[in-house]
Amino acid sequence: MPRFIRPILAVVLGFVIGSAVNMAFIMLSGKVIAPPAGADVASMDGLKASIHLFEPKHFIFPFLAHAVGTMVGAFVATMLVRRVSATPAYVVGGLFLLGGIANAVMLPAPTWFTAADLLLAYLPAAWLGHNLAMRTSRRAASVG
Repeated sequence: MPRFIRPILAVVLGFVIGSAVNMAFIMLSGKVIAPPAGADVASMDGLKASIHLFEPKHFIFPFLAHAVGTMVGAFVATMLVRRVSATPAYVVGGLFLLGGIANAVMLPAPTWFTAADLLLAYLPAAWLGHNLAMRTSRRAASVG
């Protein structure tokens, strides 16, 4: 297999798995913290129309979804490349960041949430995922 294929596959798989984690958190969100009365969270139009009803507690799970999804995706990408390079992790983080920017443009969330989300949920989570993968692989190498 050509050398450049493995990092590409690692990024794709990291992004897919991270996206699944992100969606799991979003699906769990309404079960843990009920949406505000009268809010339609089933569609983007419903969210746009009812976002003014949301309290800070309603933004906890979306933030966690973005951060944990990115972290898991970066972790997976790093583990799959089997090299010290952080590039695949940051590519996954960048892809999630682009999605976050698109979401911020489409959904008029409060400025404080948008700023916290874009600054803290993506690239820092990619860094964390990469570092956790490096620690995990070093531990596995020292045990084995």
